[in-house]
Amino acid sequence: MAEASNPGPVDERALEESVTFTSELIRIDTTNHGDGTCRERPAAEYVAERLAAAGLEPALLERTPGRTNVVARIAGTDPSAEALLVHGHLDVVPAVAADWSVHPFSGEVRDGVVWGRGAIDMKNMDAMVLAVVRAWARAGVRPRRDIVIAYTADEEASAHDGAGFLADRHPGLFEGCTEGISESGAFSFHAGPGMSLYPVAAGERGTGWLKLTAEGKAGHGSKVNRANAVSRLAAAVARIGAYEWPVRLTPTVRAALTEIAALHHIDIDPDSPGFDVDEILGKLGPAAALIEPTVRNSANPTMLDAGYKVNVIPGHATARIDGRMVPGGEEEFRETLDRLTGPGVDWEFDHREVALEAPVDSPTYAKMRAAIEMFDPDAHVVPYCMSGGTDAKQFSRLGITGYGYSPLKLPAGFDYQALFHGVDERVPVDALHFGVRVLDHFLRTA
Repeated sequence: MAEASNPGPVDERALEESVTFTSELIRIDTTNHGDGTCRERPAAEYVAERLAAAGLEPALLERTPGRTNVVARIAGTDPSAEALLVHGHLDVVPAVAADWSVHPFSGEVRDGVVWGRGAIDMKNMDAMVLAVVRAWARAGVRPRRDIVIAYTADEEASAHDGAGFLADRHPGLFEGCTEGISESGAFSFHAGPGMSLYPVAAGERGTGWLKLTAEGKAGHGSKVNRANAVSRLAAAVARIGAYEWPVRLTPTVRAALTEIAALHHIDIDPDSPGFDVDEILGKLGPAAALIEPTVRNSANPTMLDAGYKVNVIPGHATARIDGRMVPGGEEEFRETLDRLTGPGVDWEFDHREVALEAPVDSPTYAKMRAAIEMFDPDAHVVPYCMSGGTDAKQFSRLGITGYGYSPLKLPAGFDYQALFHGVDERVPVDALHFGVRVLDHFLRTA
């Protein structure tokens, strides 16, 4: 087996620690409601203590009291090599305990699975990195490149207290970093009998969270009102929700389409006249889910707020839209929203972050592929673009190219993507063990 022929410094303790750290981090409730009440500090102190025990000098950094980030650097053996950033967030989205099979903050380990909020997003990756670093310390191993490790706050909201704060106020901590890895990539995706894909994220759509505001004339609910703010807003929201965005294929999505289609024995030319991406997606089976959300911009209505009494027509109404933009698609997004909102309705960005693309022909991508194939010879590593976003957006301000690479080997039928922000979030113990081995090999040789 590959593990036996090239075990590296990963030992049984490292494998056990990946599980223990995942479970214990889950038990530290770092729920981010987006209202500033989250406190990541207990989790930050947890990881900082274990990094310090491995001989590192972690810095704890806060923009807001309690919203704590941790940054540490491991010196590489090649001083001329560019540094690599490894980052993971410590906060999680809310969970309603009554909906779960186990308490979402129990960190229960049962039947070979770790349960709880953050098991996938992304305390598992936080724990695996911690286990790898400690294994290196025990074995006296150093990576080739400097490795900067960042555990961040506030990723599940604006990142103002997390990666945004670090990039803006502490850029010196990331000196020399040109590339980074984080969540949402390198998980096994079962695309059919005998076809195990490992999508590595080499792009992210841009974030455009919008606030729509309709102004009208307040009045009695029994009277005719041609300037009804609620009606104006509802019409705009309906137009936005029904709009069919045109196809816009970016280089990463083209590469994903081409490689995944080839695995299905389908030759495609995205530049050919009459090329129909939706037709091709219909032939890719489950694998279409990796591509479909990223071939277009999108704008999904998510929140409405208007009025205070049933017989009073309000003069003001608001809505929220979750907009996402493919790389290069922001101008089209803006122009389309101007047209769809129509008269009497204004819109603005409530939160905006850039779209990202990373090369899929880089030496780093090749090494990520090789590390997965070493421990799963049946793997088909393919690029893909994330439909959402990560802290890589903030770190891109420092010129850091980001990839999604948190390796997990998952059993057939395990719906990894559905567990992001979902009920009964969990991760198999064997998947964590696989991830530790892959991360160790990649980070030592990258």
